[in-house]
Amino acid sequence: MRLTKLIILCFGMFVSAAHAQQTISAKLIDATNQAPIPYATISIDDYTGVISNDKGEFNITYNKKITSQDSLFISCLGYEQKHIAVQNFTDSIITLNAKSIDLSEVFITNKNYTIDEIMDKVKAGLENNYDFGLTKRKLFYRESYYTTMLKTDIDIKKSTIPEFNQAFIDSVLSAVPKNTDSHTEVLAELYGKIENGQPQKMDILKASRLYDKKNEVTFENYEDRFNQIVRKHVKRDSYFKIKSGWFGTKEEIDSTFFEDKQVDEETAEFIEQKKEQEEKRKANFLNWRKNTIHNFENNGFLAEDTDLNFIEKSRKYEFELLDFAYLNNAFVYTISFKPKRGADFEGTMYVNTDDFAIVRVDYKNVKPLRTFGLLGISLNEFLKEGTIIYQKNTNEKYTLKYADASFGQRVGIKRPIKIIEKNKNVKGRRKQNEVAGDIHFIVKNIDKRELIVFESNPITDADFDSFKEIADVTPTYLPQYDPEFWKGYNIIEPNQAIKDFKIIETED
Repeated sequence: MRLTKLIILCFGMFVSAAHAQQTISAKLIDATNQAPIPYATISIDDYTGVISNDKGEFNITYNKKITSQDSLFISCLGYEQKHIAVQNFTDSIITLNAKSIDLSEVFITNKNYTIDEIMDKVKAGLENNYDFGLTKRKLFYRESYYTTMLKTDIDIKKSTIPEFNQAFIDSVLSAVPKNTDSHTEVLAELYGKIENGQPQKMDILKASRLYDKKNEVTFENYEDRFNQIVRKHVKRDSYFKIKSGWFGTKEEIDSTFFEDKQVDEETAEFIEQKKEQEEKRKANFLNWRKNTIHNFENNGFLAEDTDLNFIEKSRKYEFELLDFAYLNNAFVYTISFKPKRGADFEGTMYVNTDDFAIVRVDYKNVKPLRTFGLLGISLNEFLKEGTIIYQKNTNEKYTLKYADASFGQRVGIKRPIKIIEKNKNVKGRRKQNEVAGDIHFIVKNIDKRELIVFESNPITDADFDSFKEIADVTPTYLPQYDPEFWKGYNIIEPNQAIKDFKIIETED
């Protein structure tokens, strides 16, 4: 662990001892219909704030001594802002009243623009309204991945290896979990320009991964059995020819596969290998998450060639001015958009009436984004929906405050397959063994991502250059949801699926 992190940790422990942290957990509901209020901003000061989840739930921690002057500030689109004294706060339910809009207030400084005039001003203001410079973002990111195996069939037509029979294949397939989910959470600081393709540096402060380890080791016994079968029937100097219809590829066999090397776990060589593997894991995790988060930051309407192209290719959409609303002490136009010429999305955007910046977008695709089907291979990207919220930073420019998105795809393969062992060093036929059959798999994946940016501060080129990125964190494995893991940190309150996640122990 770096010295700076150690100092921060020790300082945090000292502060916690001197001033006990106060954590506020509650749910926001509409005062009229009792419906939960998602995506509300809850803050105590300019540097401590969270967003309520899709059920209106939030959890916020304050890391200094609470006084009678401290208040909880709650603001949400279409609702009156609410101030609540933090000291001795005990409520679990907070109601918000809808904000009634006096149109005379809206038009004090704004003329009655047409929808075309509003959209022209939105486009003209894109470059000046949003911060595209170097920034340091303190953020929390969560990714949940849900997989459903809709079909897993392998029909063995021919096998010259007795052990590779239908019963063995069926037993392997029966071990494949039909439904799995995993959840990765990262608290980090990200340095760089938000613009897509720009270099980024990241410091991971803490991370966790919630998943079932048994799903990873399900095939361990089958892998051992498979290796035994191959070693028994396949020659050391053979190679595999893998064919599926007209397509084929050659696969060499690694000669070390046949070596049964016993490794002493106490030797210096083994210890060094484990150390190298751990360092590689840390580097891979940092780079993977850094790229994933940066790409997700650009999963909006500001990036060029984006799927969400209702601004870039506005001629493909029909816009309608629906109403006015109130958000973060500002009036906004409520504008709907829907396809009129082959576009993919419909939704609602909220545009500040003063500077014509888009401060929020709710969107959903109206048709599959991509479909593909050829020679038994199919792809259907059937889902992309989410919410994007922007907020001004210290430069008085808009930066990303919150984003969530759900991506869904269905992948299928239905093809014949042959695996042929060949050997050019034996007399007679090169073909040694063959396993042939038909495979049919259909998999549905749902990828849900959430990102909240707690702070977004401009930095200089020197600040960016001087920061040294060090990979020293891997995610902590959690076999079930643990509310204590993120205690003392501000995060996005998890949804019910995460809270309910628990590995069911079964007897072997």
